[in-house]
Amino acid sequence: MIHEVDRVLKDLLRSGALAGSGIDVSLDAPTRDWSARRNGPVINAYLYDIREDVNRRQRGHVAVRDERDVVVKRRQPPRWFRLSYLVTAWTKQPEDEHRLISAVLATLIPREMLMPDELPGSLRALGLSVPISVAGIQTESRSLAEIWSALGGELRPSLDVVVTAPFPAYPEYDAGPPVTEGAAVRVRTLDDTAPGDRTGTAAGGAAVSETRAHRPAQIEAAKEAYLAALAERGAGRPGGRGGSGGTAG
Repeated sequence: MIHEVDRVLKDLLRSGALAGSGIDVSLDAPTRDWSARRNGPVINAYLYDIREDVNRRQRGHVAVRDERDVVVKRRQPPRWFRLSYLVTAWTKQPEDEHRLISAVLATLIPREMLMPDELPGSLRALGLSVPISVAGIQTESRSLAEIWSALGGELRPSLDVVVTAPFPAYPEYDAGPPVTEGAAVRVRTLDDTAPGDRTGTAAGGAAVSETRAHRPAQIEAAKEAYLAALAERGAGRPGGRGGSGGTAG
């Protein structure tokens, strides 16, 4: 992903006020050895710091869609990182270097945001805009003087260019198959037997049908069958109604 940001910045530095100038753009560290090897005017964009922009961190998941706009995967939201570049101009005369720095400013100041269709490869696939800041307040812990000291070179005019780029988060999770059928409504009559109905047996062998709808007609019929079965049982007991009870002797 970083090499794609390098490519975007190089293309930007070759456009605008510098279009057609033939000025070379280098990403090498501007050390003493490098400056001694250069043959002509050069704009150097040295990536000296990479830090996550924690204020942009998000929670949850985002959907990954295919060419049919169907969700095929889910993953965490991308993480955003601040890529800080030290941009300098290298010529034989300080006045020429200042002109190049002015041209860089004129080229980058209007480009505060890069749209997805201006980005290459995986950056474009994320569909997110990329912000660029030029010569802003330095928020990194290392000062420019410390950077030049580490490079072994002399302090010279420079621009701090920060590209805040999204990096996809992993792993990705497969999404379930899409729903292709809508909800269906089925209407049944009281005489229908719904799936899942339970059938029990009342006293005396009468069948009782129990449904989720609690059909009134069936409940009443079961009640009558139950009462008739109780009456039959009572008639068969000694001393019961209709039976041959004992007599006093």
